[in-house]
Amino acid sequence: MLSSRLLFGLLAAALFGLMLVLPSTATTVTDTTDAPFADALQTAYATQEVTAVRDLLRRVETRTQEWMTRYRLYPLTEDEDVLGDPPSDPDDVDDATPMELALLSGVWAYKAGETNMFNAIRYGRRSVDFLEAARRLDPDDPYVLLVGGQSFLFRPSIAGKDVPKAVDRFERLVDALEQAPDTTPGLSITEARTWLWLALRERGDEERARALHEQIVAARPPVLYQKFLDDPPEV
Repeated sequence: MLSSRLLFGLLAAALFGLMLVLPSTATTVTDTTDAPFADALQTAYATQEVTAVRDLLRRVETRTQEWMTRYRLYPLTEDEDVLGDPPSDPDDVDDATPMELALLSGVWAYKAGETNMFNAIRYGRRSVDFLEAARRLDPDDPYVLLVGGQSFLFRPSIAGKDVPKAVDRFERLVDALEQAPDTTPGLSITEARTWLWLALRERGDEERARALHEQIVAARPPVLYQKFLDDPPEV
C-alpha cells in the first residue's frame, strides 16, 4: 500500500518543502472522473488484482482516469514505467481539479523514489507544487486530505513531520466519506479509516487506534487493507 520508494519520494518532497515559497492562484474546476471507472479501480486495487488494474489503464478515457490508475497501479507493481510522463507544472494542467493535482503530487512522489538524490529533490519539488496547488483550490477535497495526511505523517521531523496534522487530515477524510459516501469516486471508507488508524497509532492514541482497528477488521476489509493492518509501514 505504501512502498519504500514512495517513502523516499515523500522525504524528498518534504525536504524541498522547507525551501519552497509558492505563489497564490485561482481557477475554475470541473471534476471529470467517471465514477464507475474509479470505483472499479478501487476494487481492483484493494484486492491486489494487478491484471485488472493494468486493463483499466489501457481503457482510460480521461486524464483523471489515467492519473488515478497510474497512482493506484504503481504501489502494486513498483514498476516505474506505469508512472508514465506526467505534467511537471500545475500551470500546465488546464482547468485542473483538486483531485487531479493531488493525484499528480502522488505520482511525482513515486517518481522521486525511483531516481537518484539529485532528481529526487527535483521531483520532490514537483510533488510539493502539485499538492500546494491542490490545497489552494480546495483544502477539503478528499484526495487532497489523503495525500496531505500522508505527507505530514511520513516526512522527517526536520522537514515538518506533524502527526497531529496527519490525524486531522485523515479524520476529516473519514468524516467526509461517512457523510457523503457516494460523492468521492475511487476512495473507500476502509482506506480512509486505515490511514487514520496508522496516524492515531503513531500519535500514541492506543485506545482510539485499537477501537478503530476492531471496526475495520469487523467489516472484513479487502486483502490490501488487511495486510496494511497486519504489517503497517514504519512511520
